[in-house]
Amino acid sequence: MAFDYSTYLSLDALLDLQKPRSEPPEHDETLFIVIHQVYELWFKELLHEFAKIKQEFSNDDLFGAIATFKRVRTIMKTLVGQLDILETMTSMSFNSFRERLEDASGFQSIQFRELEFVLGYKRPDTLKYHDHNPAGQETLRRRLEERSVVDHFYDFIEQRGVSIPAGLRARNPSEPAVANEQIQEGVLGLYIKKPELAILFELMTDYDEGMQEWRYRHIKLVERTIGHKRGTGGSPGVPFLKASLFKPIFPDLWAIRHRF
Repeated sequence: MAFDYSTYLSLDALLDLQKPRSEPPEHDETLFIVIHQVYELWFKELLHEFAKIKQEFSNDDLFGAIATFKRVRTIMKTLVGQLDILETMTSMSFNSFRERLEDASGFQSIQFRELEFVLGYKRPDTLKYHDHNPAGQETLRRRLEERSVVDHFYDFIEQRGVSIPAGLRARNPSEPAVANEQIQEGVLGLYIKKPELAILFELMTDYDEGMQEWRYRHIKLVERTIGHKRGTGGSPGVPFLKASLFKPIFPDLWAIRHRF
């Protein structure tokens, strides 16, 4: 078999993965499937890139971290933009095939929950929502116990002279990242004295803002599509999504904005 573009990308397999379940076929179901499959591919890429960022932080690789944060920031802008496409599907269109989802729900995305854990937004109680998927649940448990991007960020700024509080170093990795005044003072000093670090910190803030924008846009999309119904598969729906709204990934970077 010739090795060509289609073979390299496994296009035959990829393009066979879109299988609408409505009968007769509902036109917008194909869009719904494609968008969510693309999201999962981007989640995979983000997890790949944040693994690199962790290494760059711990290895004091400033320029590597800058380059990779530029990439994840651009990916996040793409994720936000894809919601514009999904919003061309009306509530009536979605509800014409919604029941075909049965117990399936975007709430069950293992990779998105992984991404939250990798970034330090750790909620052990969310594992209970994945009892139907033991392998995925085990993946999340592993991510829960890993050091987050924020923990590796501490490695980076410590190498730049910031003293990391012993309590943060001793913190159980499964606990969520939290703001810390000592970290804020150290980061503020780096902002003032090291302009090259300010470039990195602003890129981190850009990504953080993009993640919050994506959450907000996603919530409004869900609200306009299903209102305050329970989510598919009995997921908690809008109230659960709102619990994470405007929760920053890097709270220390936001806490010092008024001091510039």
